[in-house]
Amino acid sequence: MLSLIAFAAFAAWGWLTLLRGGFWRADARLSDRPDPAAWPEVVAIIPARNEAETIGDVIRAHMAADYPGKLSVILADDGSTDGTADIARAAAGSARSFDVVTVPTLPAGWSGKLWAVENGLKRAKEIAPGAKYILLTDADIGFARDTLSRLVAKAEDENLALASLMARLDSRGPWASFLIPAFIYFFQKLYPFPRANDTDDNMAAAAGGCMLVRRSAIDEIGGMAAIKEKLIDDCAIARAVKDLTPTTKIWLGLANDEAVSLRDNRELSSIWNMVARTAYAQLGFSPLLLVGTVLGMVLIYLAAPMILLTAFWHWNFAALFYAAGACALMANTYWPTLRLYGRAPWETALLPVAAGLYTAMTISSALRHWRGEGAQWKGRTY
Repeated sequence: MLSLIAFAAFAAWGWLTLLRGGFWRADARLSDRPDPAAWPEVVAIIPARNEAETIGDVIRAHMAADYPGKLSVILADDGSTDGTADIARAAAGSARSFDVVTVPTLPAGWSGKLWAVENGLKRAKEIAPGAKYILLTDADIGFARDTLSRLVAKAEDENLALASLMARLDSRGPWASFLIPAFIYFFQKLYPFPRANDTDDNMAAAAGGCMLVRRSAIDEIGGMAAIKEKLIDDCAIARAVKDLTPTTKIWLGLANDEAVSLRDNRELSSIWNMVARTAYAQLGFSPLLLVGTVLGMVLIYLAAPMILLTAFWHWNFAALFYAAGACALMANTYWPTLRLYGRAPWETALLPVAAGLYTAMTISSALRHWRGEGAQWKGRTY
């Protein structure tokens, strides 16, 4: 039985390594493209609810963008009580067009973020009816000066309906340095970037912190109303856009310093709540999928290391051989993401521990749902 479990883990890692779209290579990066003949107009929309801690730096970064075309920035203030809008106005200055939209009361059936974005889109049509692209971003994402220019150049050169970057997350402190690279790794495994970027593959994904979307694509999908109740809104937008036509192209890559999250992840609770907020929604609120996920995580991440660690109890050499192979493949696939975050090679050995914690976060997400707490964010429960 032990040999069978070890072989199953080894086979699973062989499949993930060879047949899961090469997700683990972590090599989808924003490369330079030729400047377009004319730089199209862009409107950045930032939904915000009590983001006083980061909004000033975020707005200053947008104002300092070296984008050669016309850029307008809209802050959709969703009932903030901490002075978010005033801080944003003070940070904006007069370098570029800046506007604050006060988001109306949240109607039934909408998530707060998407309702804020929808109202930002309405304002964008008033102040920039000719804008070709909408930059959907978050109130904690800081951009490098040339990020928007490079994104637009890529979108124009490759005829992309959506170009997105997974922002570099805060990985300071022992908890974040341990768990954040694993979070990025798991996201890539769940949504292999090479598959999402392939028009012949039905995989679709995006990262909500940085999404440059063609305005015509947003209009064609019916705006945010088409996905108004989705909690994993970034991937829902990517799905809707990619489904527009068989040839619609989207792209998702990993950021280094092009887009950086300013949200503090040094406390375990910050990471735990980030995952538990939507993990059970990712499973479609299905108890069966939850059980399958937990069993799958145990088999894939925990079985092989445990077989190796308990070798002196069983001395099953066939099981040890397969377990060692599974662990080697696990470490090999994790290393590129660790390297992206400047971590050491030996930390590949910690992935099973991180997987155990993320499994616990997923169970926690389900427990919250069953208790009626649901997904909680900024004082709202969905």
